[in-house]
Amino acid sequence: MFQTFYPKETAPNAYEVDYKGLRARGYKAILYDIDNTLVEHNAPADDRSHALIEELKGLGFQILVLSNNKEPRVKSFADALQIPYIYKAAKPSIKQYQAAMVLLGSDEQSTVLIGDQIFTDVWGANRAGMHSILVGQLAKHEEIQIILKRILERIVMREYEKNKAKEQKKEG
Repeated sequence: MFQTFYPKETAPNAYEVDYKGLRARGYKAILYDIDNTLVEHNAPADDRSHALIEELKGLGFQILVLSNNKEPRVKSFADALQIPYIYKAAKPSIKQYQAAMVLLGSDEQSTVLIGDQIFTDVWGANRAGMHSILVGQLAKHEEIQIILKRILERIVMREYEKNKAKEQKKEG
């Protein structure tokens, strides 16, 4: 019932994703959400995000920030990390996911989206046909509209975990 919202995989946060494993599986481009994915809401790029992006560039990844936020927020963050960006992406609409792949010279099979929200980041990536990784949010304090979405996300993730357990039981 909720499969369209299920991430392809999950990680505790964006800093604990197996990036070498992604590269080994053929992924060459990463689209990131910003707020609560790479940094807390409205925080600037920090040492940890700088180090991650430099490591990923060293692994050969093309990286782009894909955000529903306004340009001043997204531009300042992306410029600090020296990566391209798309603002007001209207996620989960697939139009800007597709535009991001064109900018990075990638396609659905070689691109992964990493974000903290199911109904924007993951759903949009799934609709665009790319790999999606749902990461845990970095901060617990959020705007009310996101708090309300988190309630619905918990329902989806409960079903996701049940489905995942059934699949593992069949395999093992």
